[in-house]
Amino acid sequence: MFKVLISDSMSKVAQQIFEKNKISVDVKTGLSEQEIIKIIPEYDGMVVRSATKVTKNIILAGKKLKVIGRAGAGVDNIDVPTAKENNMLVMNTPGGNSNATAEHAFALIMSLLRKIPYSNDTTHKGQWEKKNIKGAELSKKTLGIVGFGNVGVRLSYLVKGFDMNILVNSKSLESRKKDYPHVKNVSFDELISGSDIISLHCKAASDGKPLIKKEHYKKMKPSTYIINAARGNIVDENDLNEALNENLIAGAALDVYSKEPAKENVLFNNPKAILTPHIAASTTEASIVVAEMVANQITNFLIKGDKINTV
Repeated sequence: MFKVLISDSMSKVAQQIFEKNKISVDVKTGLSEQEIIKIIPEYDGMVVRSATKVTKNIILAGKKLKVIGRAGAGVDNIDVPTAKENNMLVMNTPGGNSNATAEHAFALIMSLLRKIPYSNDTTHKGQWEKKNIKGAELSKKTLGIVGFGNVGVRLSYLVKGFDMNILVNSKSLESRKKDYPHVKNVSFDELISGSDIISLHCKAASDGKPLIKKEHYKKMKPSTYIINAARGNIVDENDLNEALNENLIAGAALDVYSKEPAKENVLFNNPKAILTPHIAASTTEASIVVAEMVANQITNFLIKGDKINTV
């Protein structure tokens, strides 16, 4: 009988799918690297979300380990090269939480433009700041989407009703642009200089260097807003903090950080920054979808040898 370890909290549907297919499953969350290393030799498969870091040491200790499944799209928390070197399959669930992430990015955009967190906080304190709070409208603005995968595409459709001009920077869009007549593919410099809102939905650079640094903010409008619900190291947080303090841009909203969990960060207490704790994909609906996807994919691989959504 195959045996699978679920090491992060997720919908019980994953456990139920394994059990239905006669695959033994253990749910053990919050384990340290050393604790996982001790038990991983027992398992044929492993399921994670973002909390567990599947390190080289864990992979090397997994003598029976055949497949590692990520309930989500990003696999930054898995040492994919080491897994491949040891003939282990790594799977993800692209598209499973795309709508949730796009909706959160949209919520961050509206929160910035209408100053929702500040309005809420001051009103709760009895400070009637009506005269001091003036927002901006989304209508007629230009949205720049960097990266046009599942999330970027979904966001482009969410804002269509606001009569927005949508710019995209994506290498892959050229071959499929006929499917998206509502967007325009442009260079990175054209996007950052021409957009009122810049939403990042791209992969991190392979060398780990940030995509947006201090020199880029100088090319933006002072009224520009930055949204990052993709990967923390896409943005240099020190440069972003300086750009906000120097009024190079109007505001920023982040859901991801260079170091997580973010117990301390240079952006903490910056009044121009809205910060959320990596919750873009955290909806009831998305958690069920990704758990179901990853469990079915691992089940089909262990039982039938099917390879779906491998990275």
